[in-house]
Amino acid sequence: MFGRTLRNLALLALALAAFFLWPLGVPREKPHPTLVVLGAAQYAGRPSPAFQVRLDHALELYRAGGVHTIVVTGGRQAGDPYTEGGVGVSYLQRRGVPAEVLKAEERSRTTAQNLNYAAELLPPHAAVTVVTDRAHAPRALAMARDIGFNANASPSPLWPHASLRYRLRERLAWAAYMLLDYEGLRTEEFGTQEPGVQDSGDQEPTRGAAQG
Repeated sequence: MFGRTLRNLALLALALAAFFLWPLGVPREKPHPTLVVLGAAQYAGRPSPAFQVRLDHALELYRAGGVHTIVVTGGRQAGDPYTEGGVGVSYLQRRGVPAEVLKAEERSRTTAQNLNYAAELLPPHAAVTVVTDRAHAPRALAMARDIGFNANASPSPLWPHASLRYRLRERLAWAAYMLLDYEGLRTEEFGTQEPGVQDSGDQEPTRGAAQG
């Protein structure tokens, strides 16, 4: 009982810090030539609404000029034939982005893995713009810089019907990262996932089936 009380007090302290000690977002800056799009769920080979808003934002940045490489990150759920990275690359190709511009990172299941595995596809200390939703962007940008990227962020809008739970959890995850820098707590207790899924930014349940 006493241990649970202490844990709840610690959670409350983190929540208060998240709400009152830091600003709500990151400024949208001029993109670097390389974008890293953080993964989110896909359904039967199609991006979820959460993923699509990120991909559409990356597409907008590419069409504006100056972007030469887009890395789309994200692995697969158990038993799913599709990866988030592969689905994202296909989505952008169908909208006119040349294959030589695109790289798929297809192993990651967490935000930290998204960034670390993307780094393996790029030169050391590459200048990148992290593309993710505005709730996830502060933590993702801090992690990208800690990993060694010369990074800024270009936040996409939140997808329609994004849950309040997701937004609150992401704020708390950011507080945990900034205050504790403790990987296990950050990804397990304060991850950004919707119920029943892994943390890859803002996950929604993924289901594998034939791509249409």
